[in-house]
Amino acid sequence: MSDDPIDRSGLRPRFWETTPLARMTRHEWEALCDGCGKCCLNKLEDEDTGEVALTRVACRLFDDSTCRCAQYEIRHQFVPECISLDAGNLEGHLYWMPETCAYKLLHQGKPLFDWHPLISGDPESVHAAGVSVRDATIPEFEVDEDHWEDHQIEEPGV
Repeated sequence: MSDDPIDRSGLRPRFWETTPLARMTRHEWEALCDGCGKCCLNKLEDEDTGEVALTRVACRLFDDSTCRCAQYEIRHQFVPECISLDAGNLEGHLYWMPETCAYKLLHQGKPLFDWHPLISGDPESVHAAGVSVRDATIPEFEVDEDHWEDHQIEEPGV
């Protein structure tokens, strides 16, 4: 996995099956990300029902061609409201997280999908499976927030 932008080197074999989320190392936690990019999409939440709708309007730091944050390590300098997900705050964010997200799946006691890079050994497998939002987004600075509802999408891969 030398071309994988997420460092998955030196990990214990199938650690996600034996280690609770709260006991994972930071390296293991970060390796759970499949690189789909769906968490970087802006969402709309219905105030009355709490229902969350996905849009194809991506965070201003999202790189549509790589499905990665262009400034991940220092993202909070540019987007202070960006979530730093961890085992302690995961449950409070499950309602808006992608259905295919490894963090959500493991929290729910479900296995990872075969296309997940930790299973397939290939960081491109998430894109080949049609689960990512690669080349399918528009940056938030190109769409007024009042028009985000015009860009609602179904979650890819679900």
